[in-house]
Amino acid sequence: MNSEYNYKERVVIKNPENELRLGDGRISGLCSLMLGALSLLAVLAYLYPSILTTTELRKIYDAEQLQIVLKYGMYTSIVFGLLTFLLNKGTHKYLGMAGIACTLVAFLLGGYKIPVGSVEAKELSLGVDWLIIAFLGSVVIFLTLEKLFPRYKDQLIMRPEWDTDLFYFVFNHLAISAIIVFANYHIGHFDWAVNVSVQEYIASTPVVLQFILIVICADFLLYWEHRAYHEIKVLWPIHAVHHSIENIDWLAGSRGHFVQVFSERAMVMIPLYLLGVGQESLNLYVTFAALQAVVIHCNLGISFGPIKYILVTPQFHHWHHSSEKPAIDTNYSAHTVLFDRVFNTYHFPKNHWPAKYGTTERLPRTVIGQTLYPVTVWLRSIKNKKS
Repeated sequence: MNSEYNYKERVVIKNPENELRLGDGRISGLCSLMLGALSLLAVLAYLYPSILTTTELRKIYDAEQLQIVLKYGMYTSIVFGLLTFLLNKGTHKYLGMAGIACTLVAFLLGGYKIPVGSVEAKELSLGVDWLIIAFLGSVVIFLTLEKLFPRYKDQLIMRPEWDTDLFYFVFNHLAISAIIVFANYHIGHFDWAVNVSVQEYIASTPVVLQFILIVICADFLLYWEHRAYHEIKVLWPIHAVHHSIENIDWLAGSRGHFVQVFSERAMVMIPLYLLGVGQESLNLYVTFAALQAVVIHCNLGISFGPIKYILVTPQFHHWHHSSEKPAIDTNYSAHTVLFDRVFNTYHFPKNHWPAKYGTTERLPRTVIGQTLYPVTVWLRSIKNKKS
């Protein structure tokens, strides 16, 4: 920590065009469109479950019970769409029209009454079910928390580049099946390291102890993978895509180059596979990791009390995303602050938050530009070496 550094307050400039105001029809129009689009996706998932849903996730939820949620979601979309017409005579009414149109198509395709039966398991499919559940849950939980306890009150929901990060969110969730296949293939190369007696002993311990062991082991591996992406020059352009975010919120954490997304998921599976932990503790860890990954990127001003000295929290991780000099290449940990403490990469001025986010060299602002960014950097490096 640099005690001589002059920490400043972040200045957030509002764009009035993107501000959501009660009573002008935009909020109801967006809600109608969101629910209508999700309802249509859900109906398609019910019609083609082997193609549009994930085998692993189907084991967790009750498809028939979720049809009740779908029913109310469809009707609520229509109500919000009609409300948009009552509140607004301008452009926002088209949001309501689009939401109602999506819902009506969903009804024509069978709506919430599509019979639920057995599903043929496919190794590769699109995770439409995972996308719908994750998006609805994130909006309800994290967006609500950000509005109730914001760190930056002037930061809008539709802040700059929200649509770019929404694309990343959709891609990462739709690709979940491919990510799982890649991860399973990857861990298959570590059969030689499996110790059955160790696995049996770990499986016999209480679930809480198994969970703590998973967190520590996964955190150790993720710490060094994360640090490698920062400090190995050839890897940094890939990870720089994630750091190109200049406005942090619950959606921002989804931004990441597909190479890192796949490799990170595969790497974290290695300790889980070698430990041989029980399904209950594994499910507990997956839930914890998924929630924490979103929370630490949230625009959330909660202090978290003494927890922030044990677990990675928004303030700690926001400093990792800062482009200010004392914060660069610090706070690599994903779950706990332990390894940043041990390996001297800990930066946490508890009375301050970052004033600047992003990378010191600004990346392209489009998804295509960011995807190709590592290649352009590598080619430029090769060219410079030859010249």
